Amino acid sequence: MLGKKRKLGKKINDIRSGEKFETSFTVEDRDLLMYLGLTNDANPLYIQHDYASQTPFKRPVVPTVMVFGMVSSIVSMHLPGPGSHIIHQNLEYPKPVYHYGEVRFLAEVTAIHKEEHEVELHVTGYDEEGDEVVKGTLIVRPPYEPDSMNAISLENFY
Repeated sequence: MLGKKRKLGKKINDIRSGEKFETSFTVEDRDLLMYLGLTNDANPLYIQHDYASQTPFKRPVVPTVMVFGMVSSIVSMHLPGPGSHIIHQNLEYPKPVYHYGEVRFLAEVTAIHKEEHEVELHVTGYDEEGDEVVKGTLIVRPPYEPDSMNAISLENFY
């Protein structure tokens, strides 16, 4: 990825209120193992079937921060896209996501604040049964327009 040119996401002037993006993610063992390895999070609710079976959840659940990671990926890769940065989040997780679960996401632009260079997104995620597993809003700074390369490159010439 280093040294490779990548296209930036939508700039503030290219984003429209009501614009939507839909996608889905499936939680695989490797995703859980990478998260647990990176964070050293050994919560038995996430990994121990014996413990989880004795809770109201009945089986291991996916850490909510992993669900947020899926939301963050939508912002970083699709809406607005590469170069974007989440500056505020207000999310709820009304139902857990279980191992091997698929989550369908819908992100929609609900407001654009050009003066602050901010976009408000409403995000919802649904499991296989159609139940909400995440809902809320994000405030995102879309990518900034880069400076012209011509002006910079001409500084070396008189």
